[in-house]
This record gives sequence, structure tokens and C-alpha cells, in this order.
Amino acid sequence: MTSTPPDILRTAPTPLLQIVGASKRFGAVQALFDVDFEVDAGEVVALVGDNGAGKSTLVKAIAGTSPPDSGVIHFEGRPVSINTPKDATDIGIATVYQDLALCDNLDVVANLFLGHESTKGGLLDESAMEHVAEGLMSRLSVSIPSLRTQVASLSGGQRQSVAVARATMGKPRVVMLDEPTAALGVSQTKEVLQLIRTLRAQELGVVVISHNLADVFAVSDRIIVLRLGRRVGMFHTAETGPDEVVAAITGVAEHAEDAA
Repeated sequence: MTSTPPDILRTAPTPLLQIVGASKRFGAVQALFDVDFEVDAGEVVALVGDNGAGKSTLVKAIAGTSPPDSGVIHFEGRPVSINTPKDATDIGIATVYQDLALCDNLDVVANLFLGHESTKGGLLDESAMEHVAEGLMSRLSVSIPSLRTQVASLSGGQRQSVAVARATMGKPRVVMLDEPTAALGVSQTKEVLQLIRTLRAQELGVVVISHNLADVFAVSDRIIVLRLGRRVGMFHTAETGPDEVVAAITGVAEHAEDAA
């Protein structure tokens, strides 16, 4: 009997973040049914589906704002418990919600450090915070008029970039973005998509919830489709097209799960 050479043997890599069998019920409404989800380091996974598909519920389950009723979450191959947003942050998961939660009357530096300001001699260390903020924005290739510009005067794309930059201050391994290009113009959308590519290049796992399939195909590596609380499809972006994804979203293809 001939044995298989070790270099031919293939083992599936362990995802950076994986949730297995997530279910969630709100009263009489079953929002998630035994959903699996995974994202690897250096990968952008788009989570798509119609309204009510369970996308936000799944993200909130991972983010700790609404833990699942059942299911197991693994991070870097080990099981973890995420019952609060702090649990998710401590593990290395950051979430940027659609409302961004920025303070319009504060400048960029103040927004980045809000709640964890640097102090020196009992006073705000503005110089130190500005130095860190400058390095962070440079690393993410974010272009803004000034670090001292009030957030209220920034464009939608710039505001999204500030929110993402703030989320990465704790050096997370996974960043989840809820509709990051919603209501943005063409040029602003381009800025945000480039920021997502920058996060991927830095070996972060990136999860993007979006209704815009053009954006999804422009930036994602894989697309996972939810429909009525169930995972009904997984596609490698480079190997599929919008028609297949739409068929899964609408239920035309109930068994679109890609076995590759």
C-alpha cells in the first residue's frame, strides 16, 4: 500500500473567527436558525440578504450586544464566550454600526479617544493623542482636512473612515462593518472600499454587511447569504456573479451552498 506524501495532504485552515450553530429567538420570532459563519485573517466576507434575513442579528450575536441562544464561537481556534460588547472587544472583535456613534461637535482626535483620553499631570495630553491619531490615520491611508476638524464638517466617507479608525485603536483582529457605504456618493464609496482593502492588507478579518452588490463584488473575497434566518449560500466572489447571489437572496436557489 502506497502512503500519501505529507506535502500532498491538505488540512483546512482554522478560521480566525467562526460561529457554529447560532440560533436566536425574540419571543415568537425565530431570527436565526442554526447558522454557521466564518472569516479568516486577511479576508473580506460580505454578509448579504434581504431585510429580516438575520444579518444584523448575527452580527450583534458576535459583537456581544445580543448573544445567541445557542451556538459555539471560536476565535483563533479556541472556544470563547461573548456575552457583552466588552467580551468581544477584549477578544479582538470591533464593530462599526451604521449610525457610526460619532460626536459631531468634537474634532477627529477627540472622537478617536472619546472615553479613553490620554492625560498628563491631570490634564488632557493633546499632543500625545494627536501624535497617535496621526499615525493611525496614516496607517489606514485616511485623508481628512485636519485632525482638528470637527466631525460635523466631514463628508460621509470621511466620517465612516473616522469611525473605522476609532474601532481599530484597540488593535482588533476582526472588524465588522454594518452598511459602510449606505447613502454615500460615488467618490465617498470609493474611499470606504479602499479603506476595507487596507484593513484586509493588514491581515484583519473584515465582515461587511451590505445591500449593495456592486460594492460587495468590488471588495469581498467570499459572500455568505442569509435568508429568513438561515444560511442559504456561500460563494467565492471571483467564481460567481450577481445573478447567483440574487437567486440565493430571493429563494430562487434554496441550495446555493458552494462546496468548494
